[in-house]
Amino acid sequence: MASTADRVTRVAADLLDSAAVEGARQSRSAKQQLDHWARVGRAVSSQQTAARRRVESALAGDLELGELSVEEGVVFNAEIAAAVQEKLAESNYGKLLAERGITTVALNEEGEIVEHRPDGTSVVLTVKRRPPRRRKVNVTPTR
Repeated sequence: MASTADRVTRVAADLLDSAAVEGARQSRSAKQQLDHWARVGRAVSSQQTAARRRVESALAGDLELGELSVEEGVVFNAEIAAAVQEKLAESNYGKLLAERGITTVALNEEGEIVEHRPDGTSVVLTVKRRPPRRRKVNVTPTR
């Protein structure tokens, strides 16, 4: 196999963290573990076995989930989890909701609540703090 140079790419932080943990168990670096997982995933995804076709049918909604074997169900769940993570990473719900005229709130880097308005403006919401309440002290007479 021809040697190819590594390319710089971004990897989801959760995957990198998991790769570091699993890599340590397998005596691999995080990068080596990610490479391993990618190669295994590529091999599994490229297989056109009956089991793979059944998983793809279930993903397409053409096969009931209950008809999958336990192993096929594991692959199905992994495919769904990966698809959800990919969609979450590329989705900007704040923008989508603003386009619909909905005001949203989120925490900024300082941990403050920020209101994001549909017109593109935002404001940090301040909390009006109440003075602490006085606590009643139960005094029990001593003898």
